Amino acid sequence: MPHKTSRHSPGEGSIAQRQDGRWQASLQVDGHRRTVYGKTRQEVVAKLEALKRQALQAGALPDPGKRTLNDLLDAWLEVKAATVKPRTLADYEDICERYLRGTLGTLRLDKVTPDRIQRLYARYQAKGQSRTALKCHRVLSQALALAVRWGWLAHSPCERVEAPRHRYARKELWTYEQLQAFLEGTKEHWAYPLWLTLIASGCRLGEAMALTWQDVDFEAGTLHVCKTLQRVNGTLIIGEPKTRAGERVIALPQEVVQVLKQQKGRQILAQAQGWRNVYNLVFPSPAGLPLQRSVVSHCLRRECQRLGLPLLSAHGLRHLHASLLLAAGLPVPLVSKRLGHANPGITMAIYAHALGKDDRAATEAIARALGPEGGGTM
Repeated sequence: MPHKTSRHSPGEGSIAQRQDGRWQASLQVDGHRRTVYGKTRQEVVAKLEALKRQALQAGALPDPGKRTLNDLLDAWLEVKAATVKPRTLADYEDICERYLRGTLGTLRLDKVTPDRIQRLYARYQAKGQSRTALKCHRVLSQALALAVRWGWLAHSPCERVEAPRHRYARKELWTYEQLQAFLEGTKEHWAYPLWLTLIASGCRLGEAMALTWQDVDFEAGTLHVCKTLQRVNGTLIIGEPKTRAGERVIALPQEVVQVLKQQKGRQILAQAQGWRNVYNLVFPSPAGLPLQRSVVSHCLRRECQRLGLPLLSAHGLRHLHASLLLAAGLPVPLVSKRLGHANPGITMAIYAHALGKDDRAATEAIARALGPEGGGTM
């Protein structure tokens, strides 16, 4: 029970310290009373102020009712479904299902406290899963902020939580000699044109897999990147690029244009013999269907092992492209535009280690790297 009370004028609320040492604050609006608790007076003062702001904005006290965090996550995912891409929504659903629903999901919203959230993060961090902790924080922060906007909560407990830190490991890229060894050693592989295009264009794998022959201008020597191919829960989805900046025209070195012409010629010959390119893709599977990421990754990993090269993913080929351009001294804004980043700041953050013309200058830098005279290391 409270035993030390600070009285205020009507509508200002009251603050009291309980016999167990904790503090509580109460606010009454239109006959409805809400009480919040904290370990210190400062904590409950902050919560009381949040209650007042909420009551002032909404004209009523926040009311979580009997809603649980799972109820909030369901509502938040429903809102997100209308604003994000299917792949992103699937990622959010996965985070909720695997990391949040079984740990905090059954708690009533007013019981989702900062200490419980912080302990959840700490548990994942102790297992070496700092990236998982960060993903949980991003989802919880957005969902609880929605609860505040809807009047379910007066404040978000995530505001008083220390966000997890995750440092993305920088993966080592190939030297020029290793790049040459890869290109020479994989020329006869059916996926060689795709790998060469990823290195020469910096496309994301999903963007390259979605390219159709209408997107290739042989005369200009360019690719028009305007869509991306993804599979969500087994369903093939061809949609818009990741951001508006993702739609772009990329110039290619002539060596790569020639390889694409050969790719087109082989497909025409195969089609004359009954082979079908169902979606008119530049890089279909041998069966003429859209590629699967797992197939590309498996083939790339197997070729790296066969050639004795450090393992590099398809996304690593995109990183290699960017590092080649930056190492050649191309301006960051140009590299950012070529990669389809929303702004140069993203490029700077990812490739700060590589910082040490127009788009045709980029193709010349790539052509030098792909040519037999390329030498040195990055």
